[in-house]
Amino acid sequence: MKTSFNTRRPLWLVLALFILVTGCTSNTAKPIASSDDGFDFQPEENPDRFESFNRKVFAFNLSMDRWILKPIAQSYRWLAPQAVEAGVSNFFRNLGEIKNVTNDLLQGKWQQAGNDSGRFLLNSTVGLAGVFDVATNAGLKKNQSEDFGQTLAIWGVPRGPYLMLPFLGPTTARAGIALPADWVLSPMNEVTPVTPRYAMVATEFIQARAQLLDFEDLASGDLYLFVRDAYLQQREYLVNDGKIQDNFGDGDFGDDDFGDEEFDPDFDF
Repeated sequence: MKTSFNTRRPLWLVLALFILVTGCTSNTAKPIASSDDGFDFQPEENPDRFESFNRKVFAFNLSMDRWILKPIAQSYRWLAPQAVEAGVSNFFRNLGEIKNVTNDLLQGKWQQAGNDSGRFLLNSTVGLAGVFDVATNAGLKKNQSEDFGQTLAIWGVPRGPYLMLPFLGPTTARAGIALPADWVLSPMNEVTPVTPRYAMVATEFIQARAQLLDFEDLASGDLYLFVRDAYLQQREYLVNDGKIQDNFGDGDFGDDDFGDEEFDPDFDF
């Protein structure tokens, strides 16, 4: 059935954790719904036709996280005060508003584009380059992250097979071909010379990983299937603006995993 996707935060923090872990940038599962037009999802027999290859890449990404990214994130968490972490997170979210606004317009979400534009302008000025989120207190709500992969879905591009990429983590054919467009929209591309730019990218990854250190022990079972299903369900959620096909009802994520608390759009997968 179609349902509004309201979940307890811990569940979705875990899903985000393993998507980020396997991206260095989260029993047999039921097939995940697919979309040709961005709204009418139909079952797909095998969304993971390259599972053998994907599992090998997944293992590689986990090793990279275990030996490199996680220790760095732990050191960052130990050194940085909580207020600094919050400011860094706000800064990168504010940079992402440019991508959000562009895709809002491409998807015809005019009101959301106006809201996100206002957030970027207010936080970039009064909020000191986005370090402080003054826009929320001013009544400009945080919307979900938008990207060109979602735009392609709205335009009718089929999702294609699920892929696990080295370093980049989980994606689909549709989301993968959209990545260059999102990269072009990143303000960090304008930072010169390249050393500060790479430092900003690294800081963004480390900050995202550090936010999830407290939730690592909340997942169990086959982590590959966990990440795959979480990613595909999360993408479906984003494409349909919170209206998704509930395919976890009889699987590992039963109705007991879902509560009445609203999903926090501040957490960007």
